[in-house]
Amino acid sequence: MTITCILSDVDGVLTDGRITFDENGVESKSFHARDGQGIKCWLDAGFTFAVVTARRSDLVTRRMAELKIEHVIQGSQNKLEDADGLLAKLGCDWAQTAFVGDDLADLSAIRRAGLGVTPADGATDIHAAADLVLQTEGGRGAVRELIEHLLRQSGRWDSIVKQKT
Repeated sequence: MTITCILSDVDGVLTDGRITFDENGVESKSFHARDGQGIKCWLDAGFTFAVVTARRSDLVTRRMAELKIEHVIQGSQNKLEDADGLLAKLGCDWAQTAFVGDDLADLSAIRRAGLGVTPADGATDIHAAADLVLQTEGGRGAVRELIEHLLRQSGRWDSIVKQKT
């Protein structure tokens, strides 16, 4: 099985899952730079990365734009249905797709994906359903761990490292 597309949740995967509001109601999230570098490597290798998340956030819009991620679904009420539609639009097959999620809203997509993935601190039911439980927690470079794993498995990692150095 060759994974060519990664679909990722945001809160609990690309962030540590905490949603913080200041006294003025302004939301903040923290994204890990290593995840960003990993996503850039994945895209540079010619693969697809997209986001399917239940919440809506201007911070997600901004970060995904910085990373040049073109396909972002926010406010998803049914991640499996939204992912189905997105994969059809992209011409990707579930068998070649990794879905990374951490909680119950991600369960059906994790089960459907060719490679269901969760960070180390994903919910218990997600751990049980996932094909791969990462060693890294969400928001701490878990997506980078997955991408490096997949690129090493495909024999592409060394050439990416050479290009970056």
